[in-house]
Amino acid sequence: MSTVTDGTDGTGGVRVPDSALAREATELVRDTTGDLIYHHSRRVYFFGALQGRERGLGFDPELLYVGAMFHDLGLGERFRGSGRRFEVDSAEEARGFLTARGVPQDAVRRVWTAIALHTTPGIPQFMEPEVALVTAGVEYDVLGIGYDDLPAADREAVVALHPRPDFKRRILAAFTDGVRPRPRTTFGNVKADVLEHFVPGFERGDFVRVVQESPWPE
Repeated sequence: MSTVTDGTDGTGGVRVPDSALAREATELVRDTTGDLIYHHSRRVYFFGALQGRERGLGFDPELLYVGAMFHDLGLGERFRGSGRRFEVDSAEEARGFLTARGVPQDAVRRVWTAIALHTTPGIPQFMEPEVALVTAGVEYDVLGIGYDDLPAADREAVVALHPRPDFKRRILAAFTDGVRPRPRTTFGNVKADVLEHFVPGFERGDFVRVVQESPWPE
């Protein structure tokens, strides 16, 4: 039987934090994104929290929730001219949201880092639980990493709460739309794969060529 709930009545299970901070984060994301990003972000929270439980990690549910809810905001249209990686735009939105509400700076830093690094595999897992679990939730929902590590009942309960119709195609389209206007920000990260598949004429940055063609004489 699943222990996932979408409110505050669950006992011993994973639930959305019952706090003003969490409610305001939910409202902001609901008002500024479509169903795709909203439901994906909620699943990231649930899958991240479930993995935290399975791994025996202690984490702050509010911080994990805000990190999950804000992690893809930077894909939105108003950020596409920023010239920055969408992860940084997302992290900066979370920073402003938390700072305006008097959240301590160490907590703000953890959320910022969790969001900024969520597409940089191999590093977050060694950091604070909130950082590790935002990435774990993203990797579970988008890539299916560790798919069988969670009980099927929990996985099915999350998807029942937050469905994922045609998700693979739609999330790749959202990545493409969000990153296409700033192709240089894909250098050295996974979004170069997205543009290479879906944007004709895109040329990914080449680290070796950058080294070889740098202004240093040798």
